Amino acid sequence: MNFTIQNTNWKKVRSNSVAFFHLEDKRDIRSTIKSLGRNSVAASAEALLGAGDMAGKKDEILVGYPKRSEAAAKRVFFVGLGKKEKWNLEGARKASARAAKKAEEMKSKSLSIVLPRVPGSSGADVAYAVVEGAMLGLYKFDKFFKKEEPKVPLENIIIIDDGNSLQGSSAEEVKAAMTEAELVTTATIFARDMENEPSNTKYPEILANWAKDVGREHGVKVTIFGPKELKANNMVGILAVNQGSEKEARFIQMEYMGAPKASTQPIVLVGKGITFDTGGISIKPAAGMGDMKGDMGGGAAVIATLKAVASLKLPVNLIGLVSSAENMPSGSAIHPGDVIVYTNGLSVEIDNTDAEGRLVLADALIWAEKYKPKSVIDLATLTGACVVALGAFATGMMGTDESMKERLKRAGNATYERVCELPIYDEYDDLIKSDFADIKNVGGRWGGAITAAMFLKKFTNYPWVHLDIAGTARVDSASDYIPKGATGVGVRLLTRMLKEEAGL
Repeated sequence: MNFTIQNTNWKKVRSNSVAFFHLEDKRDIRSTIKSLGRNSVAASAEALLGAGDMAGKKDEILVGYPKRSEAAAKRVFFVGLGKKEKWNLEGARKASARAAKKAEEMKSKSLSIVLPRVPGSSGADVAYAVVEGAMLGLYKFDKFFKKEEPKVPLENIIIIDDGNSLQGSSAEEVKAAMTEAELVTTATIFARDMENEPSNTKYPEILANWAKDVGREHGVKVTIFGPKELKANNMVGILAVNQGSEKEARFIQMEYMGAPKASTQPIVLVGKGITFDTGGISIKPAAGMGDMKGDMGGGAAVIATLKAVASLKLPVNLIGLVSSAENMPSGSAIHPGDVIVYTNGLSVEIDNTDAEGRLVLADALIWAEKYKPKSVIDLATLTGACVVALGAFATGMMGTDESMKERLKRAGNATYERVCELPIYDEYDDLIKSDFADIKNVGGRWGGAITAAMFLKKFTNYPWVHLDIAGTARVDSASDYIPKGATGVGVRLLTRMLKEEAGL
């Protein structure tokens, strides 16, 4: 998709459709109608308003058809924004997604947009949100569908600059915001594609190949450990989880050194990369098991965040580590009751083979220490308990790095990939004590998201934050710019935080 700015008015802009946005407020609607000038579209909009058929509700989109002598565009969309008190940049993302979907539904190849005003935000901020909403809203994972009729995609979005519509931002600032948003959103879509890929065409080697592609495209150093290197480095968690599979495990290392000083302490991102999770011998119920193709959502977020950061050329040092395995039941699979010993000397009883994510993450968390990190953030579709606690609208956050937690909260509020902190009190440690090893990999029925974090904490000797994205990485129903299936959560959140790290 192409994003441009045109210094013109809505009547002259050459596009198939033009979108205007207005609040659920008659004065705001009348202001929009007034901006149209005197023509048939304005007259029809006045009639709709008078009849009560144009109210500005957030799901409302009405279409007007100007005469050829009145405008170059064939259609005018009137996009409702809902209540003024709830209107913000997230609303702009959603409204942009609805407008883009409407344009594509009506086979418009181009859509021009008059930026809506968001209190406290610049035109550049709004343009950023518009690009996010349009690109993410139009996303479809349709590579396996039979193509029966030619699709008419929306190819161009034009921001209209009529001398007042950029709301205090220069055209250069708006264009820079659009370019940045396009790069970050492209990375988010990449994460969605990786997560939605079925597991017969996605396994640890494939995930590693996708990381290599990012490395080649953006100059990121990528090192891959296969079975030989995993054994040589005694990565017992990855090897144990994968031993029931016919596929080989991988450990992915990505290094982006963009800070002015190479000696600047890096931030390390750690991702869970289970390309399919049956639960192993502690097998899951059949219902919904197909969704476990997305159990590498944390790993996808890490790989895609490296793509975004390298695309933006952020002046930060960033490391990405992904532990990738396939958790399958077989005669060679790990058993409940097995004990493994990690390179930090800690022994772990595997009480439940379906709590495999923390086992593979532990290897990566130990490995992260060699980078002398400023902070380590792990992301994982780790626990159903987190979904029970927070649903699909917030990521569970726990950890020891108070400063980073605050920064992630700010980034989450800005991107609407919100995080909610859960406690990690010392008392929870008692729940993962084992009778046969130092600790066990499950803590019983209660506080499951927290006991999983307590397990991971045992492998950290540095500032650390854990993000449990089990509820936010995949959703069962679509909304404005979030499709059913993989959401790509984490990429926009982490990139926003890393921009702050870079002082931008």
